[in-house]
Amino acid sequence: MATPADSPVNPITDTPDLVRLLAAARRSLERTGGDLNRTIGLTQLTDAERRAVGGLLGRHIAPGTKRVEINLDQIDTRLRALSGHGLAETLGRDKPLRDRPAEAARDKAARERLLAIAHTSGLYHQDWFTAWIEEIRGNGTFTRLLKTPARLSHAIAALELIDTLNGSTVTLPKLATRATGHSHALDHRTPLSVLVLDALASRTSAPRPTTTEQRRELWDRFNVIVDDLASTVLVLNLPATGAGLGAWLTSAAATATPFHITLHQILTHPLHLAPQSVHVCENPAVLREASDILGPACPPLICTQGQPSTAFHRLATKITSNGGQLRYHGDFDWPGITMTAAMANRHNAQPWRMTSADYTNAVNHTLNDDEPTIGGLKGDPEPTPWDPPLSDTMIRLNRAIYEEAVVDVLIADLGDLQ
Repeated sequence: MATPADSPVNPITDTPDLVRLLAAARRSLERTGGDLNRTIGLTQLTDAERRAVGGLLGRHIAPGTKRVEINLDQIDTRLRALSGHGLAETLGRDKPLRDRPAEAARDKAARERLLAIAHTSGLYHQDWFTAWIEEIRGNGTFTRLLKTPARLSHAIAALELIDTLNGSTVTLPKLATRATGHSHALDHRTPLSVLVLDALASRTSAPRPTTTEQRRELWDRFNVIVDDLASTVLVLNLPATGAGLGAWLTSAAATATPFHITLHQILTHPLHLAPQSVHVCENPAVLREASDILGPACPPLICTQGQPSTAFHRLATKITSNGGQLRYHGDFDWPGITMTAAMANRHNAQPWRMTSADYTNAVNHTLNDDEPTIGGLKGDPEPTPWDPPLSDTMIRLNRAIYEEAVVDVLIADLGDLQ
């Protein structure tokens, strides 16, 4: 419905007493696409409204009338006689009239085009993909994509590429370039990266990632490398074979030198590890003490340095796939418990000194300690399936015990394995 924004109007329509009439006329025209063969009704008329409506229509409305029904074509005819401009032009002076039926038709066509993009994908036969499409149709994402259909095309292209990796890896910029032609299209927090990660989370039935590390880990699960130089893992006494990295690790182990491995090295250097038990800690202070106190005699030890990186996960997988076993220790707080459970689920790691008895002993040992290695528990309690009493004990004692508070116990354990 084209309506010139600058069309002149009869001054009679500017009166406040016609506001309800004109609003009702607008609603009707927008709902029907401009059909003037409709009737609108006004109820509970005030005397001022009765006089104003009667003046506009050129007819007498009796005092006391509380409801009138008015044909839109009558209003249109009257306005044309008074000003030369019809109802649609008059209403569209300040705000264009919407054609809702036409909008609905365009919206339907756009949705069908968007669905066609999904239906023609080679992924459409996979249950997770069709479930994801239905999910975004129901949560409002699909509606937002109507204005940017290329985003869905690019997301599906990226998902198709990921599906064909078959164990090989690809860097995030290369994936973005192949899917969209732009190397930064999948950078952190871009709308496209959010959409692709949403699909990958649905594929794994995992919660949507909310932190940088969670996003990095989700990409890694599908062999997409976010940054192979920034991702590192700290190791001590982990001899290996293989030119480059294997030789460096063996040389570092001979002198108990802590060694940072980058993800790039893990991906590009041949690395062979003999089956063995490897202990894992969260805090670098533990690894440093082990290096200083036990030296070359310390058993292999890996440090996650907080949240496990992609480099850690890749190294852990190399160890376990070759018959090795991980034993993990972390903080006695709820995030630490979550990390311990994740280690067990992803790498079949055995908790190390993470029982109710270990926790109770640590609390008793540090009860009068003013150092920042203890504190109150924060967050929601987490289950401890490897030792169910541990969760209950932590709730009862309500003390967070950080790993550096029990470093002596851990070093003694490692020393006993010499």
